[in-house]
Amino acid sequence: MDHYLTVILLGIVEGLTEFLPVSSTGHLILASELLGYDAATWAMFNVIIQLGAILAVVVLYWRTFCAVAMGLFRKEPTSWRFLRNLLVAFLPSVVIGLAMHDYIEVLLGAPQVVAWALIIGGVAILLIERMAKDNRFHGIADIPLARVVGIGLIQCISMIPGVSRSGATIMGALSLGVERRTAAEFSFFLAVPTMLGASTLELFKKGSDITSATVGWSSIALGFVVSFIVALLVIRWFVGLVSRQGFVPFAWYRIIAGTAALLWLAMR
Repeated sequence: MDHYLTVILLGIVEGLTEFLPVSSTGHLILASELLGYDAATWAMFNVIIQLGAILAVVVLYWRTFCAVAMGLFRKEPTSWRFLRNLLVAFLPSVVIGLAMHDYIEVLLGAPQVVAWALIIGGVAILLIERMAKDNRFHGIADIPLARVVGIGLIQCISMIPGVSRSGATIMGALSLGVERRTAAEFSFFLAVPTMLGASTLELFKKGSDITSATVGWSSIALGFVVSFIVALLVIRWFVGLVSRQGFVPFAWYRIIAGTAALLWLAMR
């Protein structure tokens, strides 16, 4: 496949799946199997284009970030609770991520794990959507601290490729009484420190790859821009969709995609 076509396709995959409950990492792993490119060569590329998707959150929600920053300066309790909840939900992924990093690296090379995680995650979404009726919390700052800790711990399940960071966060929030739109937006905001931390760790551990840039810096820049633009469009669409229809369509997509991936991997 043409090099720049691969760059664009991977940028689209990252921007499209980073904030949907379908697993961007899982899709990138399956894409490497489907497109036949060397995943190791493109590892640093995949890390950096994630930052393009994260930038989309900052751009779309800049008013919220500015309001929180001003509120912190004015010592407003709501802004401090907003910041506290993000940091507390972020901390478990730091501790567990550092402890389990080597094991997670092994799983990243297992497309069968991704396929099964997609299916199991889809079934979990269907069950949670049916059972989660206690939607008492309608703002990120309103979520009690104990439930924030629970959301942060549940997010750590997404370290298994194919589970989905946004999916684990959203479903965890739903199951703990957070309404759909707030659960989705909490996953967006939580993605900023979580993905920045994960990307920084990868960049630190693979510093030699940064200087060599085997894929090429022009390709990395193109993938970053594509990921950013696609994520901008997806976030707006996603919030509107889940407010109206919930997460069931993504559950069925996961089950179908995971089953198709298992069949394809078995027939290779």
